[in-house]
Amino acid sequence: MIDKRVRSLADAVAGIPDGATILCAGFGGAGLPDALCEAVIEQGARDLTIVANNAGTGRTGLAALLATGRVKRIICSFPRSSGSVVFEELYAAGRIELELVPQGIISERMRCAAAGLGGFYSPVSVGTRLAEGKEHREIDGRMYVLEKPLKGDVALLAADRGDRWGNLSYRKSARNFNPTMAMAASLSIAQVRHFVELGEIDPETVITPGIFVDRLVEVPA
Repeated sequence: MIDKRVRSLADAVAGIPDGATILCAGFGGAGLPDALCEAVIEQGARDLTIVANNAGTGRTGLAALLATGRVKRIICSFPRSSGSVVFEELYAAGRIELELVPQGIISERMRCAAAGLGGFYSPVSVGTRLAEGKEHREIDGRMYVLEKPLKGDVALLAADRGDRWGNLSYRKSARNFNPTMAMAASLSIAQVRHFVELGEIDPETVITPGIFVDRLVEVPA
């Protein structure tokens, strides 16, 4: 019988290795896997690379993980959003590396990893420092740069409901990067607000099919 549910947050993040690249879902304050991020603190993995839209808010969740000093690098679109105090402190002290990637590009790079593609050409960043060292190609008279796939070892996700097969549904904007990250990682772990029985999620509202989810843990609101 397929049952991807685990009993605890510790079980959910067990085995994440040092040096892992972790895709961390969320957009602003929506769809954040805060409980899983804090479970990684207890789990102990270090020398991590984090891929996220924001660089954490306040001092909980992703920000709390950054504060431990165990994240060596973050690939991010909005590192200086409202409340990103921990990142700013670390970056000013030279204790974390930053790769700045435009939001659409970071999403498409992960989608390419999910689809098994070798990358894509984009006009975004042409003529800027973000394009330095990247392959350039002229297509129909316009210059493009090659953006390579962005794959994670682990994805940390947050959903509203999940069943034992790993099917997930989200509430409104909490969907954000979660579906793409689930497909772009070797190990996908989801925290859900509610466990439900098979069939309780309308197939039309299953946004992330269980084939892309390896573990899920219930974390009530």
